[in-house]
Amino acid sequence: MTRTVLVVDDSASVRQMIANTLKGAGYAVLTANDGREALDRTRGQRLDAVITDQNMPNLDGIGFCRAFRAQPGNQGVPVVFLSTESETSIKEKAREAGAIGWMVKPFDQQKLLSVMARVVGP
Repeated sequence: MTRTVLVVDDSASVRQMIANTLKGAGYAVLTANDGREALDRTRGQRLDAVITDQNMPNLDGIGFCRAFRAQPGNQGVPVVFLSTESETSIKEKAREAGAIGWMVKPFDQQKLLSVMARVVGP
């Protein structure tokens, strides 16, 4: 069964790198430029996981995570942050919003795949 992952990042090159890494491992990938676009993309969509940046225009990662969790059916979908931020206070806010993990950019492709395999399966 193909797992579907939503990748949310305002950097087109980062989105593309993450998407290519996941697609190469057999995941289906949806992308969004920011949290607001991501919320629009998730309506009526079944997702297995979300990878989101924190610092984005329109709606940041924590705001997206809160709004995503508030939508019916999204409570159990794993949300992992992939951001340049590494402050403990921001990570705590993300966890409070419903995130299950945090990775710091730049990312290692094998580590990303390892995290995805742990949260949704290979």
